[in-house]
Amino acid sequence: MQISEYIANQIPERQKVLNDIHATILEFDKTVDANIELMMGLEMIVYKGKGMMKYGLASNKNYMSLHLMPIYGSPELHKRYQAVLPNANFQKGCINFKSEDQMPVTIVQELIKDCSKIDLMKMKEEYIKSRKK
Repeated sequence: MQISEYIANQIPERQKVLNDIHATILEFDKTVDANIELMMGLEMIVYKGKGMMKYGLASNKNYMSLHLMPIYGSPELHKRYQAVLPNANFQKGCINFKSEDQMPVTIVQELIKDCSKIDLMKMKEEYIKSRKK
């Protein structure tokens, strides 16, 4: 399935925000490529860089999700964006939301710009080192 088809298959109220977030990720993080893949048992748009999943964008039954590995590994980013997106539901490494009002594209652009600066491979190596100590 193509990404455009995935977005077109979502309910009309979600299509614009999904398309805007998808375009934002591709515009502001040139290190990733996007494909439709299964993740956690669901088809979603998965964005990978250097073979590692960096982002995921999904439309679930009751909400949409933006999965962000950089916020999973960066408590500072997590805290910063949780403060500016108070109506979205933050988990460890994802943000669940129901509408564009909860995830304004201008804030998502800043979030992706910040996330794009994070090297996931380096983050993974640092995590492994910390586990060995």
